[in-house]
Amino acid sequence: MDADDFRAVRDAVRRFVREDVVPREDEIEATDAIPADIRAKAVDMGLFGYTLPEEYGGLGANLVEDVRLAFEFGYTTPAFRSMFGTNNGIAGKVLVNAGTEEQRRTWLPRLAAGEVASFALTEAEAGSDPSGLTTRAVRDGDGYVLTGSKRFITNAPLAGLFVVFARTGEETYGTRGISVFLVQAGLPGVSVGPKDHKTGQAGAWTAEVFLDGVRVGADALVGGEEGAGFGAAMTSLVRGRVHIAALCVGMAERILEESVAHAATSRQGGRPIGEFQLVQAMLAEIQTGVYTGRAAVLEAARRYDSGEDRRIGPSAVKLYCSEMVSRAADLAVQIHGGMGYMRGTVVERCFRDARLFRIYEGTSEIQKLIIGRALLKGAK
Repeated sequence: MDADDFRAVRDAVRRFVREDVVPREDEIEATDAIPADIRAKAVDMGLFGYTLPEEYGGLGANLVEDVRLAFEFGYTTPAFRSMFGTNNGIAGKVLVNAGTEEQRRTWLPRLAAGEVASFALTEAEAGSDPSGLTTRAVRDGDGYVLTGSKRFITNAPLAGLFVVFARTGEETYGTRGISVFLVQAGLPGVSVGPKDHKTGQAGAWTAEVFLDGVRVGADALVGGEEGAGFGAAMTSLVRGRVHIAALCVGMAERILEESVAHAATSRQGGRPIGEFQLVQAMLAEIQTGVYTGRAAVLEAARRYDSGEDRRIGPSAVKLYCSEMVSRAADLAVQIHGGMGYMRGTVVERCFRDARLFRIYEGTSEIQKLIIGRALLKGAK
């Protein structure tokens, strides 16, 4: 975007988050849902398509701009960002990067206007590593029949479109022969299970998706090419890892603010606990993580946009920032003492919410493997 235009968007997002969403975090936590008026305002602001190309109704944000907005999204409950995250990230980017022009024209304007897309890759035996994927798509006449099930699918109960990964090749294991299909919710054979009951991130819905002989046309095959699904998935996930890292930085900034405010006002022994050096040390550790994480994310995004590094950097920042925010949340609970363990305290919620960042879109362990293998490959 033009620098002035982007600054206006970022400032509007910051006001929206802090003036509209933050005051209703307890409501979102209690009801496990994003209020309809907040969703409507997010649609009006273009947040359901801010990274999608302008020619399809989006705002066209690059990754550097994306992460600067994610710093703002991360300041509040992750459920806020989650309602439009798959449109801009892992699901929407499959269409942008791998879809045919007809598929882009059909779906991207709908996503930018607020229709929800879900990224349906994960299965019981195929999580961070999709090698165990078992959902199949069998060619039948002029279309395909899909059979299988997916789990932990973000926004599944709300989705109008499922971006489904299925095997079309003869392989039964590994990353070869995986294709990706656009499956509309409501087709015969598509069903969604009840919402998952998670430890944290209330209001961000996940559920199982069942495909029982779902028939789709040949035009549902993304890109019109069989066997390209694994590459499409990895391309979307790599970009998404930088975005997730930025969300972690935003949450850590919120955790720091809450901890500093508590340390400055809560008293023990007749003086603020912030005067105790060990409390100061914990605050310093959180601040250092925020400072380092923000700088690393911005550099990883810059190198991604330039094409310099789309392998090591995204995994490195996702690994560092997801671990960093969990540590920050743990320290914040310690700073708050007993109050930090009570429901209704911001840092207690962040403690639960942060834990998922180390698991989804590639666990910390997977990121280490990606980084290590890439380094060794570069040494040959």
